[in-house]
Amino acid sequence: MSEPQVNVTLSANRYGKDKVRVLRVIRPSTPGGKQIVLEYTVRLMIEGDFATSYTQADNSMVVPTDTMKNTVYVFAKTSPHVATPELFGLHLASHMVTKYPHVTKAFVDIDSLKWSRIPVQGVEHKHSFVRDGEERRTTSVEVDGTQGKDKLVGKVTSGIQDLLVLKSSGSAFENFHQDEYTTLIPVSDRIFSTSVDLNYTFELPALAFGSVDKLEAVDIEAQFNRVAASAKETTLEVFAVDESASATLYKMATDIIRKNPSVGTVSYKLPNKHYIPVDLSYMKLDNLKPADAEVFCPVAAPSGYITATVSRA
Repeated sequence: MSEPQVNVTLSANRYGKDKVRVLRVIRPSTPGGKQIVLEYTVRLMIEGDFATSYTQADNSMVVPTDTMKNTVYVFAKTSPHVATPELFGLHLASHMVTKYPHVTKAFVDIDSLKWSRIPVQGVEHKHSFVRDGEERRTTSVEVDGTQGKDKLVGKVTSGIQDLLVLKSSGSAFENFHQDEYTTLIPVSDRIFSTSVDLNYTFELPALAFGSVDKLEAVDIEAQFNRVAASAKETTLEVFAVDESASATLYKMATDIIRKNPSVGTVSYKLPNKHYIPVDLSYMKLDNLKPADAEVFCPVAAPSGYITATVSRA
């Protein structure tokens, strides 16, 4: 029995190279100067006229993903924008769109690991570094060339992931709705810990940059590195002093938008890392009330999960 006919169309496709790891050392122009170390994990994806590779097994238009990997390494060596992940992503994506006539869009995701200089007798060493925390600076870039190769338009979203923070006091959860399903006891003071997942989107006219030689103007308006530093500083400062998780999230996002004119939206995801006071009453030790609680059991799951997006009005 023959199978019934079905009408289908290839409605979307995208491909590329993932997990391209690169370490770049920027050497000083003068002997004995400070070196800079950058470590990126890059994903490079493209869209364009590739339908026949799916529908007809015709690879004649396919840019090999190995070529994309090689391109990442070449640009890590040659791009003047490599020290700024957002600009590096825009440069790399713009190259893919302009180099290949049948490529219409390119997408670059970059995770940046944090290497900090080792202090030696109070002075930062010129070429020795330590991995200072597990948080990652992230950026996602899209370059759209559908309106013309000389009319490139970029989109940039950056952020922080895996920024683990904890406050041992100064957080409360009270006056919440209660019903027959509620067993949670209100607390006036508790441990609050979360692994911050932050994203902020740049909204500025300069992202319609047209061609690669105008990327410097994009950074002048966007101030990518300054915004990254400001976003982390704001996140930590507000977290340290605010009591309510939801209100903390809103205030952090609002402050980032207020301090950074190039940022249009800010999104946070805050999973609650629970620390439960251990009942030590069997040894006649008080450890459950907020004023007495000193020994806690970290609990991975289940956990609270708070998200919100704040946008410039």
